[in-house]
Amino acid sequence: MTYFEAFFLALLQGFTEFLPISSSAHLILPSAVLGWPDQGLAFDVAVHVGTLAAVIIYFRKEVVSLLTAWVGSMVKKEHNKESKLAWLIILSTIPAALCGLLFKDFIEVYLRSAWVIATTTIVFGLLLWWVDKNSELVKDEYEMTWKKALFLGIAQAMAMIPGTSRSGITITAALYLGFTREAAARFSFLMSIPIITLAGSYLGLKLAMSDISINFGLLSTGVVVSFISAYICIHFFLKLISSMGMTPFVIYRLLLGAGLFAWLSFA
Repeated sequence: MTYFEAFFLALLQGFTEFLPISSSAHLILPSAVLGWPDQGLAFDVAVHVGTLAAVIIYFRKEVVSLLTAWVGSMVKKEHNKESKLAWLIILSTIPAALCGLLFKDFIEVYLRSAWVIATTTIVFGLLLWWVDKNSELVKDEYEMTWKKALFLGIAQAMAMIPGTSRSGITITAALYLGFTREAAARFSFLMSIPIITLAGSYLGLKLAMSDISINFGLLSTGVVVSFISAYICIHFFLKLISSMGMTPFVIYRLLLGAGLFAWLSFA
């Protein structure tokens, strides 16, 4: 991997991890379409670290508040809306964690293809458009219940299919349940912290147990570029989402999916 490829892939990871357009799809496409070599396990760990740092630092006040309330609910048996939300975020992580353990190898072998990405990009893009236009968007994240959190967790598990988009499917599910765009995005981003932590830890353990040589220059590029781009992405997405809605992302997904089908048909 060259430094240009590392910069480009980290930029893709950072900008697409939290937008409803699928980061996994964009990271697979350079190798599928441009013939670039796979970025490798070490680089995957690096960009996970970068995007995780971005969401934690951006939501640092919320993270501290939720962690403090969560610890208080266990140690002092004190419960409030923050502790409830923290427990619901943990609950929403369980389906994806279980699916990752059970189906990761199957998905890696059979579903990491441009055809699958093209299909899911369009299908879940249309679903996002329909939900955004037809749901009553009035609830905030503190109106979350355990049933709704579990529903969002199941949606997050579906994002293991390349092209689905973790943020896209969880925001879609939250909008369907009647949450505002801002609340849906915030809860989706907070949900990402434990699942990215688990995924990064798993990849890091695999890396530690392997004999893969590490280029720290490329890894540093991945961490820094993915962190900066993810932080910028989160900031502007939350600022603009109420006014622009989901339509621009739906249009992008439809164009991307159509372009992929055209390329696959003539390749």
